[in-house]
Amino acid sequence: MMKQHYVGVDQDQDGGLTHIGRMIFDAWVFGILPDSEKCAGWDAAQIQNLYEKVYAAWEPYAHLPSRLPDDLRQRHAHIYAQAVNNAKSKGWDAELKDDD
Repeated sequence: MMKQHYVGVDQDQDGGLTHIGRMIFDAWVFGILPDSEKCAGWDAAQIQNLYEKVYAAWEPYAHLPSRLPDDLRQRHAHIYAQAVNNAKSKGWDAELKDDD
């Protein structure tokens, strides 16, 4: 059985706008990971551990960016704006297709 490892948010499909990529962005927002950590080579256990930390960090805010304090809300907006711009530059299209 071959163990799979994450490619890293900077190498992920859709410019990192995947469920794992968004979790990494959120970890950056909350300071769980430094912005330089792309999680390349992480295994499923490491990703699960990060998910649990990010989930716990979101709980006081009901998992809603609008409920974040100003500093975190601004950081969230900045990180996600960069991610969307990066994804668009790589050909990502936010429009849903018939098969989505």
